[in-house]
Amino acid sequence: MTVGLAPVGGGWQSGGLHREKDLSAENGEVSLGSQQGMVQKLDQKLPVANEYLLLSGGVREGVVDLDLDELNVYARGTDYDMDFTLLVPALKLHDRNQPVTLDMRHSALCHSWLSLRLFDEGTISKWKDCCTIVDHINGATNYFFSPTKVADWFYDSISIVLSEIQKKPQRGMPKVEKVEKNGTIISIILGVGSSRMLYDIVPVVSFKGWPAVAQSWLMENHFWDGKITEEEVISGFYLVPACSYKGKKDNEWRLSFARSEVQLKKCISSSLMQAYQACKAIIIKLLSRPKAISPYHLRSMMLWACDRLPANYLAQEDYAAHFLLGLIDDLQHCLVNKMCPNYFIPQCNMLEHLSEETVMLHARKLSSVRSDPAEHLRTAIEHVKAANRLTLELQRRGSTTSIPSPQSDGGDPNQPDDRLAKKLQQLVTENPGKSISVFINPDDVTRPHFRIDDKFF
Repeated sequence: MTVGLAPVGGGWQSGGLHREKDLSAENGEVSLGSQQGMVQKLDQKLPVANEYLLLSGGVREGVVDLDLDELNVYARGTDYDMDFTLLVPALKLHDRNQPVTLDMRHSALCHSWLSLRLFDEGTISKWKDCCTIVDHINGATNYFFSPTKVADWFYDSISIVLSEIQKKPQRGMPKVEKVEKNGTIISIILGVGSSRMLYDIVPVVSFKGWPAVAQSWLMENHFWDGKITEEEVISGFYLVPACSYKGKKDNEWRLSFARSEVQLKKCISSSLMQAYQACKAIIIKLLSRPKAISPYHLRSMMLWACDRLPANYLAQEDYAAHFLLGLIDDLQHCLVNKMCPNYFIPQCNMLEHLSEETVMLHARKLSSVRSDPAEHLRTAIEHVKAANRLTLELQRRGSTTSIPSPQSDGGDPNQPDDRLAKKLQQLVTENPGKSISVFINPDDVTRPHFRIDDKFF
């Protein structure tokens, strides 16, 4: 499903908001879309025609490779019920006539600096305060788009917008329960009725096409060949605000292929996805300290396994247990050898920075999992059940209080957000595989309009 936000006589627009998950947080998405429109109105830095990528799961779950140490700890059930990652293009390099060259001379593999030197004067003037400046011997000045400065600007802008929203709450708008900046990530927890949704919002640079550094990957055979087109896989990529372990955080961005991963996920069998989710549930806390393995590493290993193993084997519906053991074994192998290639840029080893001490510590922990995976999985399931019980208990307490929720507006059963959720559910059911766009005026979020297209734009 694709949900897009666009103007209805308003002064801003966003193209498509592509989702990994069909229906979970429509009301929160309406609010976030309106917030981004208000951010654009502040100083017109965000692209007028923008495109957001909404991913199921927060950055803590490894939906994008950020690997930041300073992220605060949130607990499912206590702090939030659902979590998402929203990629917001601060700079959108889609329709430029001249090619944009990534500057990888100063960066580790999978990373790059971004120079604005070839951009027009208007763009440079608009973003000058979010750049680091390097003066050359010949007198020329080079402006490098800074991920840290962009994140600071983005957080300040969102804070202003949210402050205005809280001063003048609108009917149908979720309650903002928490706003925090974690490195280059802005985390927002919204209360929507009795549910709480965590959004990790990431300012990014958006590109169409495919980077030259990953071109050789396209020449290889892959598990998705013949299932989806190459055009779907290489439709675009991002620079996300995360530097390498020895990089310069003020200048270095990380390449992200999140849009491609959403497409590849369509080609992975349900049994393997089930095994991946189980493996992630087991290792996410077990291997969290010292920080070495993230869920994103596990996602990469799963994609490599899909390329390596026969398609008829991966298609077995009752092989989830086999796949779980295989993922644990692959992870153990990667740890012991300190080798986990990035799926799209295989020459980039995502574990090469680990110390021998850290590797051996996690390898021993993983050996204990391999000796009795069922027990570790039962423990993970119990944690999920406990979180669900806590969520239900908090919702029950909330429903017995006399204070109406920000959505209820005095208890009106026909809330605009409820109607939106039901309408979206109907549209998704009746239009499988199609793009569903929601057009919303940021000045009146209670009146959405819908459009259905045959493919995602």
